[in-house]
Amino acid sequence: MPAGGPEQGTTGALAPGQGTRGGVLAQYFPILEWGRGYNSSILTSDLVAAVIVTIMLIPQSLAYALLAGLPPVVGLYASILPLIAYAIFGTSRTLAVGPVAVLSLMTASAAGAVAAQGTELYLEAAMTLAALSGVMLAILGLLRLGFLANLLSHPVISGFITASGLLIATSQIKHILGTSAGGDNWPDMLGSLAASIGGINLWTLAVGIPATAFLFWVRKGLKPLLVRIGLPPRLADIGAKGGPVIAVAATILAAIIFDLGARGVNLVGAIPQGLPPFALPSTDLALIEQLWVPALLISIIGFVESVSVAQTLAAKRRQRIAPDQELIGLGASNIASAFSGGYPVTGGFARSAVNFDAGAQTPAAGAYTAMGIALATLFLTPLLFSLPIATLAATIIVAVLSLVDLKTPRLLWRYSKADFAAHMATIVVTLLVGVEMGVIAGVAVGLLLYLWRASRPHAAIVGRVPETEHFRNVERHKVFTVPHVLSIRIDESLTYLNARWLEEYVLERVAEQPEVRHVILMCSAVNEIDASGLESIEAINHRLGDAGIGLHLSEVKGPVMDRLLRTPFVEELNGRVFLSQNRAFHELSMNGGSEAVPPADMPRGMI
Repeated sequence: MPAGGPEQGTTGALAPGQGTRGGVLAQYFPILEWGRGYNSSILTSDLVAAVIVTIMLIPQSLAYALLAGLPPVVGLYASILPLIAYAIFGTSRTLAVGPVAVLSLMTASAAGAVAAQGTELYLEAAMTLAALSGVMLAILGLLRLGFLANLLSHPVISGFITASGLLIATSQIKHILGTSAGGDNWPDMLGSLAASIGGINLWTLAVGIPATAFLFWVRKGLKPLLVRIGLPPRLADIGAKGGPVIAVAATILAAIIFDLGARGVNLVGAIPQGLPPFALPSTDLALIEQLWVPALLISIIGFVESVSVAQTLAAKRRQRIAPDQELIGLGASNIASAFSGGYPVTGGFARSAVNFDAGAQTPAAGAYTAMGIALATLFLTPLLFSLPIATLAATIIVAVLSLVDLKTPRLLWRYSKADFAAHMATIVVTLLVGVEMGVIAGVAVGLLLYLWRASRPHAAIVGRVPETEHFRNVERHKVFTVPHVLSIRIDESLTYLNARWLEEYVLERVAEQPEVRHVILMCSAVNEIDASGLESIEAINHRLGDAGIGLHLSEVKGPVMDRLLRTPFVEELNGRVFLSQNRAFHELSMNGGSEAVPPADMPRGMI
């Protein structure tokens, strides 16, 4: 079987800097790696997947452009060149790039802050966001800074996506009702909807409600129906993904038969026919200054969403992706989108899952999908003239409500109050203020809680479990202790954030037990002691020494010990450094309070 075929999925995509088959060039152009083994079998698999994803992507692209406040055709433009760029630079074999709901909402928020929807400046702002995001992602990838995405914790991302789903769904209700409403946050949206309730268009409602109900049913009910009529489960699942196409076709037909346009139902109208135009994003420094922060947030959110999807799908085939090269791939996709009249894009979960299930073997499937979308812009756009906007709104509502996760808050409350706080802060600020402040608030709360936890490390007084050499927390286990020996296990590295806390903790525990003559700091979990940490244990050593108490260390890791030996601390230590906690406890327990003396055959500090 040639390389890259279904039987060799374990080879995956080489990470930049690894492997020699493709050389240095293939590190930055993964297409050179998987393209070597491309054959007719893989071509067939990729073409089948491309046809299925194209059918799904056409209504999605139109709907997400509507969500972004852009002409529907812009969604199609953002689904052509970006897919080709990712096929060249991306490392995931099955990730499907294009417009997604969350980035569309963020685009609407950022572009709406500088221009009114429907204006040329608004479209220019959207393209500029794509260009800025692309450049930022590419630079991060070239500098190997993909780890910066870790600033967004899972609770923050989960909270942001849940709140964004609620915002997006709420923003589309006006299209289902046929009213005019607005707002950038939940209170404004709900207030505007309430104020416009008297202007409901019943014909629009007659389209929107059935379309929404049908699409909800499709997600759960169409596959079982197709299986019952004889389709294999895999084909039935793929067929169910094409449900939005049925809704589009049915509502277009209804709009023509009942002349819904004349009855006040908003239709998509004329869509420019032809391939994406060559476009230039703005070079106006004033506009860039307004957009660079939203572009950075779009970049980070898009990368985190995309790489999560890519890693999940790659693991199913024992493949792997290179996160830093993914940054470059997504950067190239966004730059391509900007120069073809599109807006920010990333890898979407739904279409990537369909691409995977449909049997895509390489990123070429994305390039074939782009060709399908290009053909649609050339020949199919006139057929979409009578498509009701309510149908696209129904497509968005059904898609984004699946992102709303109501279980996570309860689980986080049980597991970690700090993570729950970050999660809820992200949800509340996103809903009440807006998407950009929601992300910033989530990151800020997460970092503050991390710093708070780091400044209060876990430490425990430990004793020996009877008839073993193990030491456990005296408050959790029945353990053996002696009055004149105090063993304290430190469960964090000692840094400037927690050094003062440890000093106070040790001295407080000693003050509570006046009979103590030896203090052992069990350092098995200490991976680092920085300068502030060293200063604190030096202070502990001097304070205990003045009180006639010996300070001892046990189970110090090699790299930590190497650094301590380069300082005067080990020579000034009024106790000893033991290889094991059990030996320290045994020897000091037998030493009824007198000063311990190192054996003559071992140098001080290395016992």
